[in-house]
Formats: sequence, structure tokens, C-alpha cells
Amino acid sequence: MENRIKSAVKMGTIPKETRDQHKGFSEWNSKVMKQDHQSIVQIIINGMDKNAMDIDGRQLPTLVYMAREKRLQCSHNFKAGAMNALIRVSSMISNAPIILNLDCDMYANDVNTIREILCFFMDEKRGHEISFVQFPQQYNNITKNDIYASSYSVTNNVELAGIGGYGAALYCGTGCFHRRESLCGKVYSKDYKGELNLEAKKNNDKTVNELEELSKVFANCSAEKDTQWGKNMGLIYGCPVEDIVTGLTIQCRGWKSLYYNPDRKAFLGVGPTTLDIVLIQHKRWSEGMFQIFFSKFCPFMYGQGKIKFGAQMGYCIYLLWAPISFPTLYYVIVPSLCLLHGISLFPQVKSIWFLPFAYVFGARNVGSIVEALSCGNTLKAWWNWQRMWVIQRTTSFFFGFIDTISRKLGLSETTFALTTKVGAEDVLKRYRQEVIEFGSPTIMLTIIATLALLNLFSLIGEIRKIVLDFEFKVLDQLIMQVILNLLLVLINIPVYQGLFIRNDKGHIPSSVLFKSIVLASLACLIPII
Repeated sequence: MENRIKSAVKMGTIPKETRDQHKGFSEWNSKVMKQDHQSIVQIIINGMDKNAMDIDGRQLPTLVYMAREKRLQCSHNFKAGAMNALIRVSSMISNAPIILNLDCDMYANDVNTIREILCFFMDEKRGHEISFVQFPQQYNNITKNDIYASSYSVTNNVELAGIGGYGAALYCGTGCFHRRESLCGKVYSKDYKGELNLEAKKNNDKTVNELEELSKVFANCSAEKDTQWGKNMGLIYGCPVEDIVTGLTIQCRGWKSLYYNPDRKAFLGVGPTTLDIVLIQHKRWSEGMFQIFFSKFCPFMYGQGKIKFGAQMGYCIYLLWAPISFPTLYYVIVPSLCLLHGISLFPQVKSIWFLPFAYVFGARNVGSIVEALSCGNTLKAWWNWQRMWVIQRTTSFFFGFIDTISRKLGLSETTFALTTKVGAEDVLKRYRQEVIEFGSPTIMLTIIATLALLNLFSLIGEIRKIVLDFEFKVLDQLIMQVILNLLLVLINIPVYQGLFIRNDKGHIPSSVLFKSIVLASLACLIPII
């Protein structure tokens, strides 16, 4: 199987002999386009066939290949539309009461996972209240020091677990077991028994061909016309982060959700290996979640009286990622420019008002270091997180904010940015060596380089004043800005290496270097009154 998959990937097409074996594949011909084709459903393995055995003689489960109908004149609603089509088709074939939602780049890592989650759904006291059980999103290719802050270990072990304590675990779009009834719009009531008939089947009397033809109807574009699909049934449409808003609507219908993080990772996927992919991914997330905050699904309005106040606050930690970009941009730009011009923004060290600033700075960083170390991460990993904390908030979150406002003003439409997880061999080699892959000359990369150079120019200018002009008294007034500026320079050392030292393919392009030098220089020349 592995050789067959590698061969198909290398060829860029499915071999003829494989197409001939599976009629579903054969329907993809030269007359069919990716965005304009009929619905395709094929039952590749029939779980009701007693002869469907693996090499050890065990019964195989039903395996179905589905491609929903797409037409150029019809909106297909991205991942949410695909999920809803899968829910409808599966209801005609197996109608199983529990649905596992897993992204295509993830795989199961623990054979006991299904047995464990059934313990939650079948619990005699609270099982009937549970809509879904969410597992953390984890990857198998995270480097030792987590160069792109993709492990989310503190988020998984602290934040999401805390929100789950309110019975309102966030639905994260993958690694989630759903109760079919709740996902299909059922409102929870106290007299609901929630009994699971795990042996339930539907249309057992029909042949494979009959099931395929019957299921195709539910994968057509017309299947959702004049229905509640995408509104009160299935995944909610109209938002790039359909998972978050879907989980919220389910909880507001009275259901509880659980967050489960076992010692052995239940599901593993492939994390991003370039900075460009990380930034695009976080831009989509921050943009989509900020859209939810401005929509009717805002937790403080939609969830009022339906979910606990702590859960509402927990949702907003993530829904307000986008506006966090502005205070971050302020602290990255303004103190550096003021330092360059000798303007003090913070209290002097001898002032009593210096203490609150020092306390906040110390408590925040010490607390985050303790969290990182307690979650099994290294100190260098924590430092890498601080770099990504700055980079994401000054680029991804900022553009997420701009795009959300543009959309609210009717200047643009919702798009769904796909991210690839497969990189070239040289890219993967640098990733394993924990060398940042800066990628193509995008506007985000220009901002990163410009802000890094601005802080470097500011620090050099201040050092020149102290060393050459003997202005040591200025340190008493500007010490906090000097420390902040120095920390930003240290955080951006990999950026300076990409600008001036590295010559591999992952370095920052010369065009970005030129633009960032010009922009940073112009910023330094801006007069500040």
C-alpha cells in the first residue's frame, strides 16, 4: 500500500490498474474538473460482507469514497460543506451514533481511544449530556525546541483544559468525536436518555450499488436547498473557522462538551515546516474568530444565559486574537522610536510607579516560563514562543483584523486559505536543524524584517549616544525602553541572520532586505514631538 501511494504521488495521477479496480476513481476523467463535477460515491469495503477480512482474519469496517457534487454556480462552503455532505451520506450507509472528525493529515495513535471516549458517552450520570469529546491537536514532527511554536503545549494542557472545565470545550475541527444527533441540530432536553445503539445499521436490505446511488443524492448541490443544513444542522456556514462557531451553537442548544488529553497522544498530524505556512494559518484563524466576535454568534450575546460566563471569557481569548495586534505593534514600534529620540515613556527606576511595570513584566514572563517547563518544554522552546508571539501578532493577527473590517464594510468576501504541510527535502532538513524558513518575499515578511531593523537601528543609536557622547544619565530615564529594545533585538537574531548572514534558499530575499532597510530608515527619520 505504501508503495502504491508513493507511486501515485510521484506520477501525479492514480494508475490505470487502480482506476479499473475502483469505479469511483474512474469517474474522474478528462471531462471532469475539480470545481465542476457530479457527486461520486463508492463503497470500497463493505463492512457487512463477511468475506471482507484483513490478513489476520479480522472483519474490516466499511470504507466509502465520496466526492460531493460541485458546480461553478453553486457555493460549496469549503470544509464545512464537505463535512455536512459526509454526515448525510454516512447516515444512509451506517447511521452510526458517534462520528469521528479527523483531518486528512492526521492519524490515530492509540487503539484504545474509541473505547475510552465511549466511557464518556455511555456514562450513566452525565453521558447523555455530552455532545462531543475534543482531543488536543498534536503533531509528530515538532522539533525539540519547537521553532515555530506549533506544539501548543501550554494551550493544550492549560487553556483548553480550563475552558473544558466549564463543560464548554472548544471544537477544534479535528480529533473530535461527535454525537450524531447533536451535530445534526437536536436540542438537548432533561428527559433525553442518550442511549447509544452501537449496532444500529440503516438500509441493511439494500445492495452496495443501491446504497451508492441512494447516497449520491445526499451529496448533490441540491441536497441542502430549503433545509437547515449550515444554519441549525451540521457545521455552520459563513465563517473560515466553522469548527469554533459550530461547537458554540451546539453548546448553546444545551449540550455539554468535554476536553480529553490522555497521556498517550490519541491523534497525530504534521505540523507546518515554514514560517510562511504558520503565518497564513494563523491569519485565517484570527480572521475567522474575529468574524465570530462581530457576528450574531458572539459568545457574550449568543451564549448569554446558555453557557457559563467563564466559558464566554474563554472563547474570547481566541476570538480577540486579531485586535491584540495593535498593542503589540505599539510596544514594538513606539518605544524604539522614542528611545532613538531620547523620549521617555516609562517611569524612572527610582520612581514608585516603576514597580507596577516591573511586576507585570516579571510576573508575566516567570509565569509563562513555569507553564512551559511544567508542560515538558525547554527554556529555548519558550524563547522561540516569544519570537513567534511577536511575529504572529504583528503580521497574521494584524492582517486578520484588516481583512475582517474590510469584509464588514463589504470591501471583500470570505475566502478559505489552504496550507500545505509537505515541504521539499532541503526545507525539511533546515526545519529539523531548527533554522527558520522565511520563504517568499511577502508583505508579512517585509513587516517582520522592517520591525527587526527598526529595533536594531534604535539600539545602535542609543549605544552610540552612551559610548561616544557619554550620556550615562539617560539610562535612568530610558532604562525600561532600553531593556525592551534589547529583548526585541535578541528575539530577532534569526531574522538578522536571514537578512545578512545566511545564503541558503530559506534566507530572506534581497528585495525584502532593500525594502525593509528603506522603511526602517524612513521611520527613524520621522520627527517625534
